[in-house]
Amino acid sequence: MTARTRAEVLLLVAFCGFLFFYGLDAFGLLGADEPRYAQVAREMLHRHDWITPTLDGKPWLEKPVLYYWQAMLSYAVLGFSDRAARMPGAVDAALMIAAIFFFLRRFRSGLETDGALIAAGCAGIIGFARGASTDMPLAAMFTIALLGWFAWYEYRRSTGLIAFYFFLGLATLAKGPVAIFFAGVILLSFLALKRDWGSIVESLWIPGILLFLAVALPWYVAVQLRNPDFFRVFILEHNLGRFGQDLYHHRQPFWFYLPVLLLALAPWTLWMCLAVAERIGVLWRERAESLRSPAGSWQAFLLVWLLVPVLFFSASQSKLPGYILPAIPAGALLAAEYVRRLAAESGRRFAWQIAVHTLLCGLLVFAALAAPGIQLQHRLVAGMGSYVAVAAGMLVMLGMAITLFRSGLRALRPATMLAIVIAVAALLKLSSSVVDETQSARPLAGLIQGFSREPVPVALYGARRQTEYGLEFYLNRPVQRYESGEAPPAGHVLVTVRSAASEFPRLIPGRKMSYLASLPAQNIDLYWVAPVR
Repeated sequence: MTARTRAEVLLLVAFCGFLFFYGLDAFGLLGADEPRYAQVAREMLHRHDWITPTLDGKPWLEKPVLYYWQAMLSYAVLGFSDRAARMPGAVDAALMIAAIFFFLRRFRSGLETDGALIAAGCAGIIGFARGASTDMPLAAMFTIALLGWFAWYEYRRSTGLIAFYFFLGLATLAKGPVAIFFAGVILLSFLALKRDWGSIVESLWIPGILLFLAVALPWYVAVQLRNPDFFRVFILEHNLGRFGQDLYHHRQPFWFYLPVLLLALAPWTLWMCLAVAERIGVLWRERAESLRSPAGSWQAFLLVWLLVPVLFFSASQSKLPGYILPAIPAGALLAAEYVRRLAAESGRRFAWQIAVHTLLCGLLVFAALAAPGIQLQHRLVAGMGSYVAVAAGMLVMLGMAITLFRSGLRALRPATMLAIVIAVAALLKLSSSVVDETQSARPLAGLIQGFSREPVPVALYGARRQTEYGLEFYLNRPVQRYESGEAPPAGHVLVTVRSAASEFPRLIPGRKMSYLASLPAQNIDLYWVAPVR
């Protein structure tokens, strides 16, 4: 490894270390999914059971097992914490960026640093790398699998197919048969575009298929044998059912993934859009000619990889932002290819592109600094915080504009990296406490634990689902809901929305209640409910 390569690797390690790992526990687990996945992994570790995911001791078969296995290992090393629960996403994202770097270094020499850093700096990659969810494990394993297949396709080395089938197996363990489906559609679409039908058969390599089955199949067989409902719950309800029906109230308009894609690729959105438009135009005008060169073939592959998940999930009845995360690395690599080609065109000016890009970077910094106020007020209000955010955004825009107009596109990546670091640092420094106070169950669990050193029963009424799952993770015990039946007869802490006080005489007639505390940021009151006499 040369001195330059060592420097590039160190830069990548430092950048990814900050973006993916720093401050993983700056705020508590968010939403319903993070604490739920984290608790499932903890229960599996407590039972020493590597097969059946459970929640509150009952089989929870909505997702495959890869994240849980990773979280179990993380808990075993780091203990039970927010950091440990989020560590799998960070590690998987770092592994994906490393794979991109070494793939580009071998097959697209000269692009490796820019490609890897642009992918690492996309908002969608940063956000999901810091989450306790199954989305980043799928995206990372799927990305490495497709890179392996393309390495085989261009250079016919079996190690590429070995990587493809091995990591496709892991992707199937991360989120299920959707990984197989997308791999098949992307590869078939790309080979149809090239009219290379023979490679379809060659891709079906028997040793690779056996490797895939050895990686993915044992857990699926074992969990089905232990849980006869697995096929119905996981395949029929949570794969086919989610696509065809809005089972979990995630309905969005058809165009939902267009803004999601643009935001997920920020601040590299402009370059991705220009790259996609150019590549579609080239394929439309001169498809056969453009696909002959390795560069043209690679860019067409990236375009297909980007579009297939976005178009497929746009037709789904259930839509969540994380569904298209596997497409984001392809968009980032398209942007990197486009920027490199433009940078090589000496003498050409890119005034409007630089202006738009600096505006996006300035808006990114502004949004990061304004986020605490928006989170608290639910809107942007005039005040010192907003003025500072505007000033910082304008300074970033001005500094980047001067740098890029003087140095050209060769300074684009380092200038943008600086803006990304500033934005992420601002979010972690200024917004983490606000996010924790308004969105996480962690401070609420701290209040409950402060009342008694011994575990006390906890019940909820009117509280959000994320509060329920969050408390179950932080308290490490099930909570009950008044809505599901009678109130617990034993003395317990009641977590309720403030507006529910008038309903207490009906819910718990004749029982004494004592006010304990409030969490105004989440509109929650805590009461002690005496046991039934």
